[in-house]
Amino acid sequence: MFSILGILSSSMVFGCVPADGGAPAGEARAEQAVGAARRSRFDITGIIGTGQSLSVGMDAPTPSAAAMQPHFGNLKLDLGGAQVPPFDPSAPSLSLVPLVEPIRPFATTFPSAYPANIYGETPHAAMAAQVTAMAERAGARDYVQLHTVVGENGQGMSVIDKAATEVDVGATSTGRAYAATLFEASAIQRLATAGGKTYGIGAIVLTHGETDAGNTQYEAQMIQLWSDYNHDLGAITGQTAMFPLITSQQHGIPFAAGQQFGMPVSTQAEWQIGNDHPEAAVCSGPKYQYPYAADDLHLVMHGYELLGEKYGEVYFQRVVLGRPWQPLQPTAVHRIGRIVAVQFHVPDPPLAWDTTLPEPHQTALTEWSKGRGFELRQGATPLAITTVLIVGDTVLIVAAADVPAGATLGYAATSDGVALPGVSVRWGKLRDSDRTVGVFTGQAQPNYAVAFELPVP
Repeated sequence: MFSILGILSSSMVFGCVPADGGAPAGEARAEQAVGAARRSRFDITGIIGTGQSLSVGMDAPTPSAAAMQPHFGNLKLDLGGAQVPPFDPSAPSLSLVPLVEPIRPFATTFPSAYPANIYGETPHAAMAAQVTAMAERAGARDYVQLHTVVGENGQGMSVIDKAATEVDVGATSTGRAYAATLFEASAIQRLATAGGKTYGIGAIVLTHGETDAGNTQYEAQMIQLWSDYNHDLGAITGQTAMFPLITSQQHGIPFAAGQQFGMPVSTQAEWQIGNDHPEAAVCSGPKYQYPYAADDLHLVMHGYELLGEKYGEVYFQRVVLGRPWQPLQPTAVHRIGRIVAVQFHVPDPPLAWDTTLPEPHQTALTEWSKGRGFELRQGATPLAITTVLIVGDTVLIVAAADVPAGATLGYAATSDGVALPGVSVRWGKLRDSDRTVGVFTGQAQPNYAVAFELPVP
């Protein structure tokens, strides 16, 4: 066993930072965290929420009691009956009001763009409460956020980015997400200034990717979205420091067993962007661990709140404290005979196996039925897994036969094409031991391993 782990020093490495982000240890790190939390840069910090159906609460039409109550002074923009478009940030009816769900009245048609783009409880009230609660516990007097939610149900990146063209057909509309963001930011800047407050953007939260599951340009388009938002929103708020994009992985499309055999392109990109462009983006992790609606694509209300709390935790680490947070992700892969060893960056050790999700690959692709979400294949041929073991920060995948060079290692990558109640169509059971408790749900949220595919050297 020790000889297997020893060769990891010469493994294939994927450029991750140490678990503590290089921060000093002990009391010095604690004091640094408190000091950072106290230095809130703005009186009102804007969070931009964009994406598609999961960004606007699809299949969660009844918000929780917690979500319908104000928390910590967090805000949203109220239109006050103003008809938009046209987008007029000087409209006298606009005002800042407490952030509660639903963000605005629900859409009654599909597709439907801003301001009739909300379909249920979004992740944003839970995210806002989580951020402020964590900031206050770290010593901040307050951390007021204003959440702007502009996503469009069912629409790809080309409909929510800067180059989108607005289309109105009868009662349906698309293509307003980016313009609506600039409208809200301009209005909020005006209202904040009038109230003697400063306003700036803290992050973009992108909950997206299903429509772009096979889009090979998706990572580049996410970076372009980040760049455009930084340029255009910075021109409104006057801030010069760049703010990050926070994304999460999609697991619902494609559905069929083995379709595209393995990882959807957008799912891989949503993880990889944080490694390729750590200055710009961070992946908060997967969403397969959350409770899903009957369509195995959207979340239920509780799932959206869990997602929002995780976004809040990641935002707190990355933006409030300024730490280079990364998800539970592979950092090195090596093989020896029948064993593939995968070393992980573990945000909160130790690694553990989930005990609540069902075992993956029990009814299809059963060669992986003992893999707890791990997959091995040579081309389109599955390689049987006999067991998986956790040893420190490493998972050992033991195959039934020697694993050839050039094989593909996957995790939560391939759908069985079978719908299980309340579960994503791709999932795994590897998690860490993060005990951060959600403000809305009261539930601890360990970090689950990102879905991925990597070559076996």
